[in-house]
Amino acid sequence: MDDVTRIGFLGLGQMGAPMAERLFGPDVELHVFDPRPEAVAPFVARGAVACGSPREVADAASIVLACLPSGEVSEVAALGPEGVVHGHAIRVYAEMSTIGRPAVERIAAGLAARGIAAVDTPITGGPPGARAGTLALMVAGAADAVATLRPFLERIGKRLFVLGERPGQGQVMKLVNNLLIAANMVSAFEALAMGAKAGLDPDAMVDVVNAGTGRSFVTSDMMPAVLSRRFGFGAAIAVVDKDVHLGLEEARALGVPMWGVEQAARVWRFAATQGMAKDDISELARLMERWAGAEIRGREDG
Repeated sequence: MDDVTRIGFLGLGQMGAPMAERLFGPDVELHVFDPRPEAVAPFVARGAVACGSPREVADAASIVLACLPSGEVSEVAALGPEGVVHGHAIRVYAEMSTIGRPAVERIAAGLAARGIAAVDTPITGGPPGARAGTLALMVAGAADAVATLRPFLERIGKRLFVLGERPGQGQVMKLVNNLLIAANMVSAFEALAMGAKAGLDPDAMVDVVNAGTGRSFVTSDMMPAVLSRRFGFGAAIAVVDKDVHLGLEEARALGVPMWGVEQAARVWRFAATQGMAKDDISELARLMERWAGAEIRGREDG
């Protein structure tokens, strides 16, 4: 057992589960926690150890990774009465959730007081990237803690970007990324809905855009879910709404105006509060289609 590393993972949702799955191996003893038994069961079936709390995970594992839905949940998991801060085995904690700089700084300070190194490690690439192991990871933390994590993070993602030694820097980078894609989704869906209303073939429009200067991740990787009417990219509208809100809070704290992003944020807020919060992010296109009175429908769906 000397060659086995005990690793913990908190949060087995759309992103967490496929990331945690990539940690299985003969050199890892995996300890997992999620409040939903149905999320834990497949991991136990593969040999993981189910734990009753984050603290129990941290009592067993020297390295603990977390991918959780909000800053509030993350802070309770890290610093609450049953948080990892009370664990006896934990030495390094990787916060992979998108929760904003202030929350990560609070978590890092609370853990440091107990001799636990926190590494800010948000990810990008969506559920498809998590399943394929092609995520990009934005890493910020002490060099020795990052070195300890690196071999396991490299199982989860394709590229690691070390952004500094101060937890919180990874969060800001993740918010930069998510503000860009959130605004791009709004503008791409609006423009394509306009073209559809004018009678342009949606498949042809996407082909032209992807061959020209309007190309983006939205038009190349996300539009198939819209054209096919599957609307199943894999993340919920509520998640993007949350991330845009965090990004605008960071911008306000820094005194940076966000005129364009604020307009896009209003669209995400509208969708989240009008019954679409749990819908897939690609379904945002349906809003633009309703407003335009035309569908961005591919030929094969006919």
